[in-house]
Amino acid sequence: MKLTRIAISVLAVALVASTVRPAYAEDAAALYKSKCQMCHGADGKGDTPAGKKMGVKDFHSPEAAKMSDEDLFKITKNGKDKMPAYDKKLTDDQIKELVKYIHTLK
Repeated sequence: MKLTRIAISVLAVALVASTVRPAYAEDAAALYKSKCQMCHGADGKGDTPAGKKMGVKDFHSPEAAKMSDEDLFKITKNGKDKMPAYDKKLTDDQIKELVKYIHTLK
């Protein structure tokens, strides 16, 4: 009886954990679409009118690929060159989720 309750509890925690993660992924995708896609494009290649005008980096390029998550986080938070800072528009957690999402574009 006690073992059954423990098994059910473990199963419930696993179920909750498996449903929470996709919600973050959806939030990151929506955030990317609303904040980043205009310049970086849906695929992260920067092949948009705004991206071309601003000289946006292609997330698929070797230069971007060698950037660490910390580098991408700092650039998003503080801005760089023509990239505006998002420190007042996004939380640190949102920026971290965006960085993870950017990796899925590669």
